[in-house]
Amino acid sequence: MPLLATEGLKKSFGDMHAVDGVNFSIDETQLVALVGSNGAGKTTLVNLITGLLQPDAGTIRFQGQEVTSLPVYGRIKAGIARSFQIVNLFDLLTTLDNVRLAIFSREGKVGRAASLVELDRGARDQALGVLEEFGLTPKRDVPAGQLSQGERKLLDVAVAYALRPRLILLDEPTSGVGTREKAQIMDRIESVVRSRGLSAVIVEHDMDVVFKYSDRIV
Repeated sequence: MPLLATEGLKKSFGDMHAVDGVNFSIDETQLVALVGSNGAGKTTLVNLITGLLQPDAGTIRFQGQEVTSLPVYGRIKAGIARSFQIVNLFDLLTTLDNVRLAIFSREGKVGRAASLVELDRGARDQALGVLEEFGLTPKRDVPAGQLSQGERKLLDVAVAYALRPRLILLDEPTSGVGTREKAQIMDRIESVVRSRGLSAVIVEHDMDVVFKYSDRIV
């Protein structure tokens, strides 16, 4: 049984069929590259899988359970997380506190909290561990808005990873960075995905990255 499977997935925006009857699956511990030209519907498919969009037709199953109607938070709880093509961080918070906040939200403790004062020591220790895995420990006290583009990309992935997913979807994690930083980012991502037994879907235009790091290309 695949970890994730979609059947007949459709999504249109007016007359534009962004996703048209897509059947897609990914197995446990697989790293799949999702490729295609701009406008091919890759990000729309990721948004459907993660619950940011609802399909017009079709079903999504995760670990054998239908999750088509679950909201974003329900899918995070089920074990699906994502990063964004346009990095989505709290720029005034430190690198460490961005990850702590993800851990806090995963545990359902954020609520109406206006600050991070309530974050417990356990969340801090977990966040430090996440930063270590992604090579961001030296930047832990630096506001996210002061990081380099490559560091911001890594932090965005680290925040998604802090949600403890079984499946992580990464939307162009190397866009906007140089060749050296691309390799550093992908080496970190691959190391974490492989060592933790996760599955990953990576939307990527750089075919050198696709061929080097993916188990399968869709």
